[in-house]
Amino acid sequence: MDRSYHHTSVLLQESIAALDIKPSGTYVDCTFGGGGHSREILKHLAPNGKLYVFDHDKDAWQNLPDDKRVILVKENFRYMRRFLQLHKAIPVDGILADLGVSSFQFDTAERGFSIRFDAPLDMRMDDRNDFTAADLIREYSEEQLHRILEQYGEVRNAKTLAKTIVENRKRSDTHTIDEFKNMIAGCIKGNPNRYLAQVFQAIRIAVNDELGVLKEFLPQTTQCLKPGGRLAIITFHSLEDRMVKQFMKRGYIEEEQQTDPFGQNLQDKLLKPLKDIIPSEEELKINNRSRSARLRIAEKL
Repeated sequence: MDRSYHHTSVLLQESIAALDIKPSGTYVDCTFGGGGHSREILKHLAPNGKLYVFDHDKDAWQNLPDDKRVILVKENFRYMRRFLQLHKAIPVDGILADLGVSSFQFDTAERGFSIRFDAPLDMRMDDRNDFTAADLIREYSEEQLHRILEQYGEVRNAKTLAKTIVENRKRSDTHTIDEFKNMIAGCIKGNPNRYLAQVFQAIRIAVNDELGVLKEFLPQTTQCLKPGGRLAIITFHSLEDRMVKQFMKRGYIEEEQQTDPFGQNLQDKLLKPLKDIIPSEEELKINNRSRSARLRIAEKL
């Protein structure tokens, strides 16, 4: 079943242009999702071109086009290098990653991503993993909850909210979205939808280890790209964007910096940042989910 109509790809033409596609080249779409970016890449590839697509969400696999140029890897893109090596595909000409949650994931109630529905408190992008949002609410310490709510969701009263969750979970177990919303109702500040969206974002990032995935993935991009190959990454919140910007500019993630005794960077610069792009006014009107998106582009030196 083709479910791609559920998903409007963000910054579609801009990201395809960023890849500067060579018709006979080899490309990677790290976040296949609804398949919008992949279908557009295929339009620019010759019959001998290749496109490797990664996705660990089984709903996404049903969107795969019937095209011999496409190779589906049913895994998280944190394992990109391993599977490209397995397919003898390294080096590649371009890598694209859209780090957002797909519209289909948000719009499917039982996935538990959206505040709009009552459903199991799940939020797993890969249901082969056991750990759900309900497990996180039940098991994380007050300190852990405070940290993820503050860092991943920028929730204003994260400390109070973490304490409320820990106190209220002693009285009853929380399995559904409505139960969780009722549990934290007394903590909501400002616009309830915005507040809950920030809380859900924080929990989703933690459940899926999204920043851990990105941290593992970024160094693999320079190991897999040809010189002159393009890297295009679409981010949706400041933590992701900061990490991508830092890596493209300096070639390392902040805490991994290696310096000599005089503080000089020991790592060679591997990427040349080209530009960053935000959605146009027209795209924002058509797709309000693009409002926090930013595309960063770099070239392998």
